[in-house]
Amino acid sequence: MKLIAAFFKLIRWPNLFFIILTQFVFYFAIVPSVYFSEASLNFDITQLNLRFYLLVFSSVAIAAAGYIINDYFDLQIDGINKPDKIVVDVIIKRRAAIIWHFALSFLGIVGSFIVSYKSKNWVIVLANVLCVILLWFYSTHFKKKLLIGNIVISALTAWVILVIYFYVGANLFLIKGWDFSSHPFNVKLLYKLTTLYAGFAFNISLIREIVKDMEDMQGDANYNCKTMPIVLGLPVAKMFVAVWIFFCVAVLLIIDVYAWQSGLRVSALYSVACIVVPLVIILKKMNTANEKKSFHQISNALKWVMLMGILSMLFFKFHI
Repeated sequence: MKLIAAFFKLIRWPNLFFIILTQFVFYFAIVPSVYFSEASLNFDITQLNLRFYLLVFSSVAIAAAGYIINDYFDLQIDGINKPDKIVVDVIIKRRAAIIWHFALSFLGIVGSFIVSYKSKNWVIVLANVLCVILLWFYSTHFKKKLLIGNIVISALTAWVILVIYFYVGANLFLIKGWDFSSHPFNVKLLYKLTTLYAGFAFNISLIREIVKDMEDMQGDANYNCKTMPIVLGLPVAKMFVAVWIFFCVAVLLIIDVYAWQSGLRVSALYSVACIVVPLVIILKKMNTANEKKSFHQISNALKWVMLMGILSMLFFKFHI
């Protein structure tokens, strides 16, 4: 029982739940809202469901493998930053951890290949192979570099949403002419909503990654990591986070005004109350935060904002 609990802790099951929730809500709330007719929606969604579950499994397997390899290489740093959370070499042996990493990566790639083969869209498997490679090099090299590791993780977070865009049959080559002839859905609207949510995911993830770097400064500094708060200092890192939060709030308020004017007043109020206001509070707390505990609280608050952003997709299902 202890071993099973340790394994779920190792693969960060709450984060995997976020991935599952994001892809399910986007697929079953956003995608149906862009179909031209209920008849075409029922046909296409029914045919795609089984492959979609395999796609979600692939995303989760690759992410879990990434968490395992990160802990595998970060054993010494984690001994300083979070000694009470270490699983590798304490409960699960290092050899077992690396085997699980390769097994989950393999299953994720195989699942992606099947989805790509069935849907005739090879972007999915190629991108997921790239995800596996990036997660490996993130753990071995990128994490210790200024901003590179942060951007990689943020891009992979956005890919959780982007992969659904490609999965349902849209592709980047249709953007120029917005060709609807071969699609039963509004490609232009799907592209806009995908960009909105993938951009939001990238933004919040990048902010959170920098905050986590502030939280882990002590252990990172002992092992020559070149994170932003270490290289440029805490004040500069705080300013970077503040700018990104301000940008996110500004964009959200513009969208909320548009939604309000379009009659989507419940969704606009939800966005302000559950996303914008918490971001403003986080911005205020960031100004006074200087201790590891404070940065950890801000990191958790950003998780809440991410969850609220995911759940906002449901408004497209109910059109409110």
